[in-house]
Amino acid sequence: MTEPLASSYDPKAFETRLYAQWEASGAFKPTGIGTPYTILLPPPNVTGTLHMGHAFQHTLMDALVRYHRMRGYDTLWQVGTDHAGIATEMVVTRNMAAEGKGQTRDALGREGFIAKVWEWKAQSGDTIERQMRRLGASGDWSRSTFTMDRLPSAAVNEAFVRWFEQGLIYRGQRLVNWDPVLKTAISDLEVENVEEDGFLWSIRYPLADGVTYEHIEHDADGNQILRQVRDYLVVATTRPETMLGDTAVMVHPQDPRYAALIGKSVALPLSNRTIPVIADDYVDRAFGTGVVKVTPAHDFNDYQVGVRHQLPLINLFTPTATLNDNAPPTYRGLDRYDARKQVLADLEALGLLVEAKPHKLQVPRGDRTGQVIEPYLTDQWFVKMDGLARRGLERFENGDIRFVPPNWINTYRHWMENIQDWCISRQLWWGHRIPAWYDDAGTCYVARTEQEAYRKAGIDPPNATDGGSGGGSGPALRQDSDVLETWFSSQLWPFSTLGWPDPQAMAERGFDRYLPSDVLVTGFDIIFFWVARMVMATDSFTGKVPFREVYITGLIRDAQGQKMSKSKGNVLDPLDIIDGISLDDLVAKRTGGLMQPKMAEKIERATRKEFPNGIAAHGADALRFTITALASHGRDIKFDLSRAEGYKNFCNKLWNASRFVLMNTEGARFTGAPMPVTDAEKWILAGLARVSEEAATHFAGYRFDLLSQALYEFAWNQFCDWFVELAKPALHGADTEAADSTRHTLLYVLEQLLRLLHPLIPFVTEALWQQVAPRLGLPGQSISLQPYPTAEALDAGTYAQAEADVEWLKSMVSAVRRVRSELGVSPGRSVALMLQGGGDNDRPRVTRFASQLQSLLRLESISWLDGQDAPASAAAVVGELRLLVPLQGLVDLDAERARLDREIARVAGEREKSQTKLARFSDKVPPAVVEQERARLIDWTTQLGALQDQRARL
Repeated sequence: MTEPLASSYDPKAFETRLYAQWEASGAFKPTGIGTPYTILLPPPNVTGTLHMGHAFQHTLMDALVRYHRMRGYDTLWQVGTDHAGIATEMVVTRNMAAEGKGQTRDALGREGFIAKVWEWKAQSGDTIERQMRRLGASGDWSRSTFTMDRLPSAAVNEAFVRWFEQGLIYRGQRLVNWDPVLKTAISDLEVENVEEDGFLWSIRYPLADGVTYEHIEHDADGNQILRQVRDYLVVATTRPETMLGDTAVMVHPQDPRYAALIGKSVALPLSNRTIPVIADDYVDRAFGTGVVKVTPAHDFNDYQVGVRHQLPLINLFTPTATLNDNAPPTYRGLDRYDARKQVLADLEALGLLVEAKPHKLQVPRGDRTGQVIEPYLTDQWFVKMDGLARRGLERFENGDIRFVPPNWINTYRHWMENIQDWCISRQLWWGHRIPAWYDDAGTCYVARTEQEAYRKAGIDPPNATDGGSGGGSGPALRQDSDVLETWFSSQLWPFSTLGWPDPQAMAERGFDRYLPSDVLVTGFDIIFFWVARMVMATDSFTGKVPFREVYITGLIRDAQGQKMSKSKGNVLDPLDIIDGISLDDLVAKRTGGLMQPKMAEKIERATRKEFPNGIAAHGADALRFTITALASHGRDIKFDLSRAEGYKNFCNKLWNASRFVLMNTEGARFTGAPMPVTDAEKWILAGLARVSEEAATHFAGYRFDLLSQALYEFAWNQFCDWFVELAKPALHGADTEAADSTRHTLLYVLEQLLRLLHPLIPFVTEALWQQVAPRLGLPGQSISLQPYPTAEALDAGTYAQAEADVEWLKSMVSAVRRVRSELGVSPGRSVALMLQGGGDNDRPRVTRFASQLQSLLRLESISWLDGQDAPASAAAVVGELRLLVPLQGLVDLDAERARLDREIARVAGEREKSQTKLARFSDKVPPAVVEQERARLIDWTTQLGALQDQRARL
């Protein structure tokens, strides 16, 4: 038996309990019946916790899943987590250091450290999934997949081997982003380019072999300001330490200043080498002196120049960014920045340092360590991307997949047409180890398993008792020590989660049924790094597309539009909004781990000012509705906590309206849709049909903002305010048929409204539905499995006249209430209402709705002034009808004159706006729009005339 509805809205009382009921019932699992609808969760890092970006995207995904589940689709929301190689290694390493037991990554060794990571993952790795449940995410947790599970790991090996056998994966020496602290290559996505203050040093490079040239300089107006013979070139650089690895200097081929020097050589300062002067269009003639150094092993652009000109590559650095034996002896073993100081000092001593200018530059820093990233020459595994990219672009160009909003195709196209080969190896221990084995001669055998590698090598594997150290008929193979970068396994997510390449697992998990998925909800920042790679990999390995649509969301920012970050101290934790947090705990959370005391003090002051009482508990529904209300196309989201407070009030409004309905339908039982008796019932049913149609349209277009707006307007204004109030005269009247019909309609519309809102605010709608459903004889234990309302289910087409009549009634009530409010008449005091003028429909409507008007407005009488002079009255206008409230004994006439003056000014302003709009309309404006504006102008003009006439009477 259902417990009675609590007297106040308290989300903590039911949210966790209801989620447990949903999950235990299996409501989130696909049924295998109906049209499939699949969404892939972008797998969050296993190290992570739920942040506002997650909450934003997960709410939108959950709304789509719940909506389609209610529409009868066979829904699968594939959830899971990513092993996040670098992030996880860092977390576990820090944890070991914090334990103080002397354990280190290197001391444990590879196997010991990996065991430690698995131990950590078992204890705390599913944090984010627990938090997703708190948000209400209705994923199929029985299918939750971790990228290091058996099936995804098998898929990774299979994909690597297939691409290798197709010639798409190769090993070679290339320039990569290198983190000297982590000692591994990292992806572009893990590099943050930060503008910092630096210097631009100008250095003389002497020309070799006694070569000279005439150097001429001009000012901005073209006047010659310098003419001299030089035996050197001046090169500007922000990284003087890398000059030790220069293999050329470069000028523009059409720069007349240096045309005679192309093909000559310079003596590289501080080194016993000469390097050529080359010409390349890459040079910007207007920047600096128009001469640049070329260091192919330490700059990505220079690397491309080196490839074009077949220049040697001289790597100066060790993996920890100290200078290696390729540098002159003086500098070997120095840290890169110590080497910079020494190089500058030596250049100055030789008279080769021309000047140092302050210079703003973009410094690449690793997002994990904050260290400056080095372009580093090293042997890595790569995927050849050009052919895959062409195919990946075709899939969008031919309509197999589309972006929402569509403009993101331009970004995607730019990336795919300018793609580089992809470095997929990482010098880590945690991750999918590269399935390649080497013999003593260095021959490489790529295989799915170690046993397969031995077969390919033509030797027997070691005996099991030897622990892999040998003992078979041949030498032992050693596996590549590198692991694959996380994006390699993530690109397989659409089909590795469905059992590929194991035929039995594919059949069990519905590979053919659930691939492709319907929509991917993700941010624009990983279109290339993840979206594009999923498209290319899925097409390559399965011949399918991974998804049919890609809905690109904006970034969620703070109320001022700033990016949320720990360093800014403006991060909001979704769970703190849901459950609340004290001020002291919020301060501790925001300042914890900050190394700079001044920054911590600044953040604490700002936090205490912004949240003097901490953050109150809003519940999951209020947060979710805030997110959907803000989710407009193509815009970043400014998250203001006051909006969440407003939507908590909305949930409370819905709760109180439901209590009203339940109290007024105690003991009532109905089935099916109502057969409305009163105009108010017909009006609300017509509104229900309209908002049901709007909801379907907005879901189809991913317009969550418009969806939220439409449902909010219908729920708050039409149902909770107007219909509840319009129902009261019928509920308390003598007409028992109208009273029973109104009770039925109250329950029916409320129940349908709860279904409409459920995908957005699942908890409160479930709690209320379980109270309402029994009175309508509805089967089932959960609203989540009820059909989503459709306009077709309601025969609302015959209610047009009732809608017009009730809209008139609402205008009458609003007009008189506005007069009462402005006059300061207390709600309990009765007033007289006199009517004058009006159109053909006004008198019949007044007669028809007299009882409702008297009840809703506390009228002591309603009378018509036919040819009589009106007493001093407060006036309002509804269409052509003047509404007069006699002032005798009610108000000060001077105050009423002032009120009328304000109202006249307001209406005159509206009329002027309408006139201006009509004057500006072009021939391209639809006739219906023009006609609508003309009707508004007539209405404002009529109102203004009536008000001015009333003012003259006073």
